[in-house]
Amino acid sequence: MKGHIRQRSKGSWTIIVDVGKDPETGRRRQQWYTIRGTKRDADRALREMLTAMEKGTYVKPTLLTLGEWLMQWLESYVSMHTTPRTQESYNSTIRHHLIPALGAIPITQLQPQHLQSYYAQALSQGRADHRGGLSARSVLYHHRILSEALTHAVKMGLVARNVAEVVDPPRPARSSMATLAPEDIPVFLEAAKETPYYVFYSNLLYTGLRRGESIALRWRNVDLDMASLSVVETAFKLGNGEYVIKEPKTPHSRRTVALPPSLALLLRQYRSDQEKLMFQMGSRLKDTDFVFARSDGSPLDPNMVTRTFSKIVRKAGLPHMRLHDLRHTHATLMLKAGVHPKIVSERLGHAGIGITLDTYSHVLPGLQEAAAERFDRLLEEEGVDRNKSIDVSKMLARTEDLDSRPCRSRTCDTLIKSQVLIFP
Repeated sequence: MKGHIRQRSKGSWTIIVDVGKDPETGRRRQQWYTIRGTKRDADRALREMLTAMEKGTYVKPTLLTLGEWLMQWLESYVSMHTTPRTQESYNSTIRHHLIPALGAIPITQLQPQHLQSYYAQALSQGRADHRGGLSARSVLYHHRILSEALTHAVKMGLVARNVAEVVDPPRPARSSMATLAPEDIPVFLEAAKETPYYVFYSNLLYTGLRRGESIALRWRNVDLDMASLSVVETAFKLGNGEYVIKEPKTPHSRRTVALPPSLALLLRQYRSDQEKLMFQMGSRLKDTDFVFARSDGSPLDPNMVTRTFSKIVRKAGLPHMRLHDLRHTHATLMLKAGVHPKIVSERLGHAGIGITLDTYSHVLPGLQEAAAERFDRLLEEEGVDRNKSIDVSKMLARTEDLDSRPCRSRTCDTLIKSQVLIFP
């Protein structure tokens, strides 16, 4: 592949690249590009262009801006491959943050420093109400949206590389997890009885379900005889007030959760009360009805149950916590009770036990100590005298004798170390 440059005017140059013959007409094909600057700049641009064409990484310059591509990406990809809730979130972030700050930049001219500068600005003064900066977690979310959009731009041949991959986004500080202490649980539940959501909160606390999973729960998915429930749907509410009820995001979230006996009894009484109320209204409770519903049968309002929970916590004088922390409380108490992390992971619907262990690593030190003490008690029950005295001086003498032997192989060294551990 060949190319050359011509001067158009002072400070303006034309790069002409020969791209071979047209297979249909047999005519010679050329591509022309304009470069502004010195002749050295034009020579360098020509070399870079020819090298990229040889490697197959060259992308023809386009006037498409980043903002235009983000809107195209929302319409052509995000709308087909993500949930309505994700679409709403992506759309809001792109329109209110990314396009105002970066949208005018041609996508082929987007550089890592553009993104790095935007992240710094967003951290200091990125809020839409101009009252300060965004959290590191929010800026990281912006970074992930940009990176995903640019990855698809590479696939479409619009850019040669994803510049977001070489940028370092901010790292959110790991927030401490708030949970209810065992002695605070009766206080919380007693305060919750004054609201219409007592059974709903009890279900979250005793099963570890997510808010949306509990809201979408139907009576057909609750087996009170076997004391279990099945998570097969999740619910959320869009900004326009529309409810969306769909299958859980991952296969692991579709699960069966055993109910504690006390919760099974509470749900049985709750169902009985619902049946009586429906009968008085001239109707009957159906298996397709939501377990937790409003008077008209529609699902509970997620925002309302969250706001009510915050009021309960404040009124009861409990430490600040979120509704989602009832799920954390459930997991933490089960781990402290000695339930195997694999079982806890299955109850929570985690993709793997590693997620459970990482999320609740703060509980593990206590579990390690308890396991060590349990191991000691087991040996004592088996008749092993752990307090038998050891002649340390004699042991050290044997160690020195073994170390003086002329042995340098790995096998011999292993044998020596193993003999040192055999106390007389």
